[in-house]
Amino acid sequence: MRHILITGGAGFIGSHVVRLFVNKYPDDEIINLDKLTYAGNLSNLRDLEEKQNYRFIKADICDFDAMQMVFETLKIDGVIHLAAESHVDRSITDPFSFARTNVIGTLNLLQSAKGAWKGNYDGKLFYHISTDEVYGSLGFDDTLFTEETRYDPHSPYSASKASSDHFVRAYHDTYGLPVVLSNCSNNYGPYQFPEKLIPLFINNIRDNKPLPVYGKGENVRDWLYVEDHARAIDLIFHRGRVGETYNIGGGNEWKNIDLIRVVIKAVDRILGREEGASEKLITYVTDRAGHDLRYAIDASKLRNELAWEPSLQFEEGIEKTVRWYLDHQDWLDSVTSGDYQHYYRKMYGE
Repeated sequence: MRHILITGGAGFIGSHVVRLFVNKYPDDEIINLDKLTYAGNLSNLRDLEEKQNYRFIKADICDFDAMQMVFETLKIDGVIHLAAESHVDRSITDPFSFARTNVIGTLNLLQSAKGAWKGNYDGKLFYHISTDEVYGSLGFDDTLFTEETRYDPHSPYSASKASSDHFVRAYHDTYGLPVVLSNCSNNYGPYQFPEKLIPLFINNIRDNKPLPVYGKGENVRDWLYVEDHARAIDLIFHRGRVGETYNIGGGNEWKNIDLIRVVIKAVDRILGREEGASEKLITYVTDRAGHDLRYAIDASKLRNELAWEPSLQFEEGIEKTVRWYLDHQDWLDSVTSGDYQHYYRKMYGE
């Protein structure tokens, strides 16, 4: 039996990875470690609570002593590190939290793994999940981010993730720690905290609230359905080459304003409104500081080496996503109360 630690497993991407691993690998113990901050929610994983190979631990990766204890007592031999502060807007107002969690937290895990494994790396792996934002910004052309693209982070969030990536590679180069990394494009799908664009707008359209669009809405992002990301993580963890980096992207580039109109049409149609009726809710707001123009991923290495392909095209994934959020209003209502309401008013003035 392998003992696989998944950090941030109660969050958006993490909960999908935990569910996949618990159900697909019943002979492995899957340990979900999460601090349960605003974006971590155990209700995302209620269907796993009775599974014999699933264990939850509430802990903070910034607590080095706690991380050492987890590695030593639970005999961890595989790590999938997803725990992170991840919202760019929050990083602009509170960069220190991002440095603590994303840099020091990652360093704590690396040092704990190194200490527990003591140079016996057979069957061990530290898999660090990162973002395409570390690469900076592309122009409006046909260029794509590859695994060789030079790092050029522009926000405190992407700077903190870039730093954590460098620490992971440094532990491989310096100590021989077996690591693998992946950098992924924007994810969407069920259980995403509604500070992010797609669930935020689904919720606001439902409630007839303004849809805040940065600048002119011309920034371009590459979108990937979250379950396709989880499948890629599974492949990379089990079959990826140690010391390598893999880019994960959906090949679905959309300008923000065009994406928003697709979401509006889907929500309006499902709610029985005239398609496009909610476009009147679009409200242009001052652009985000340091807002990167375009992200786009070249995932050919992952496709060629591990035979991964995204399973859904964007319109199909959006339809599934919109229906999930509209069918789970109780989940949305529960996570958008209290602290989130205060944050929303601070960011968007509503």
